[in-house]
Amino acid sequence: MPKVTLFKQDGSKNGEVELNENIFGIEPNDNVVFDAVIMQRASLRQGTHAVKNRSDVSGGGKKPWRQKGTGRARQGSIRSPQWVGGGTVFGPTPRSYSYKLPKKVRRLAIKSVLSQKVLNESLLIVDKLSFDQPKTKAFAEVLNSLDVKTKVLVVLEDGNDLAALSARNLPNVTVVSAKGVNVLDVINSDKLVMTQEALSQVEEVLA
Repeated sequence: MPKVTLFKQDGSKNGEVELNENIFGIEPNDNVVFDAVIMQRASLRQGTHAVKNRSDVSGGGKKPWRQKGTGRARQGSIRSPQWVGGGTVFGPTPRSYSYKLPKKVRRLAIKSVLSQKVLNESLLIVDKLSFDQPKTKAFAEVLNSLDVKTKVLVVLEDGNDLAALSARNLPNVTVVSAKGVNVLDVINSDKLVMTQEALSQVEEVLA
């Protein structure tokens, strides 16, 4: 069963904590992680692209010339696609790019990236992150005491609003709740800092 050092908020060590082997000790599956990242990035696309087709372009209500007898090709509207200023054919229209992977696949992906953090020794467990008031400077001092100077994902237990407010203005710091842990945020961070209570909530969700 994998173990990691348990830290206090001031950076001192406070023993060890055992991790759930089925969540933090599996062999990472790169293919599943790749699929999960593509799914998340697709879901982030706005999909608001649009063009004007012949019904959206203004003008062109009148037939430009009579049907027969002019020697020219018959035309019904100056806003047909072949006319300059006409509508666009088969252009993009607003759509959603989001799709879902099977639940088992999504769970395997998040377990894989969490296990990879353990293998890379990039997972830090803190007994608690407690603040009297929202204070960005105080949270920055906590990160310094933990020797975290790179991109970090902080996972907090539900209801720890003071810590979340203290961290949100720091550059290179992303804060999520235990139930909001996702593949994209984990792999985009160099370090993963998690409170002991958040760890329990994550293991409860993924168990």
